[in-house]
Amino acid sequence: MQRTTRSRLVPRRLLVIYNPAAGRNPRRRLDAILDHLRALGSAVVLRETAARGDAEAIARGADPAAFDAVAAAGGDGTINEIVNGLAKSGLPLAILPLGTGNVLANELGLPHAPRRLAELAAFGRERPIWTGEIGARRFVAMAGIGFDAAVVAGLDEGLKRRIGKLAFVWEILVQLWRYEPRRFHIVCGESEHRPASAVIAKGRFYAGRFVLAPAARIDEPALHLVLFGRTGRGAALLYLAALGLGLTHRLRDVTILRTQSLTILGPVGLPVEGDGDVLAHLPVTIRVSDRPILAVRPG
Repeated sequence: MQRTTRSRLVPRRLLVIYNPAAGRNPRRRLDAILDHLRALGSAVVLRETAARGDAEAIARGADPAAFDAVAAAGGDGTINEIVNGLAKSGLPLAILPLGTGNVLANELGLPHAPRRLAELAAFGRERPIWTGEIGARRFVAMAGIGFDAAVVAGLDEGLKRRIGKLAFVWEILVQLWRYEPRRFHIVCGESEHRPASAVIAKGRFYAGRFVLAPAARIDEPALHLVLFGRTGRGAALLYLAALGLGLTHRLRDVTILRTQSLTILGPVGLPVEGDGDVLAHLPVTIRVSDRPILAVRPG
């Protein structure tokens, strides 16, 4: 456990998995980070992804004898793939945030400057963080159903690459126009719930730095189930406004439950998003993973 409580004296050997489709113009920032890593003495092997699933496959094949950590150079979707690829290897995860939201990077308090990111990846402490699971797939930041999942499912990836976060704004407007009132059937412990929408949070932040579940912590083995009670376009707009102001948890028709697992029974076939990608369709069981992963983080 010493590796989780003190900084390294020898720079890490890093397998850097780079998603060129993450964020907008990410290569210049990545090159700056890589230059600092090499100047610090880190041996770096760079692998670039070309299609969905590549990051997971590359991470799964990482040799623990050849590398001290795998670095995710991309956004939350890239991190999700790499976390799933590392699920059985034990290699730590380092993060070089290049994406649109960078929710996990914000949750871990990662620095922005390329030099400081390189120093952290090369020498920083490895500490456990707990992930959630949707069926057999892990998620790191959050999962969602209802309006949240509809926005993710409808998002135009090409538009996202061109205009960044504004693509989410556009898709939110599209989903408000197409809004269909629904009730979901969720079983959580001994209780049953029928919300209009729900987010399952592993940490505080949502969609960047918006605070959704203020008591949630990435280093605790728990989920925070955020239930949105009201249906309708007006309610959706209210929830979005409250999210922007950091007041969602104070609304009377929003309930937050701490739990280890939950089952969402229906409506059958609707999408479930995790870390910004559709990972499953209802019905699903969502739980805390049975063991944490190691992440390189400040502190």
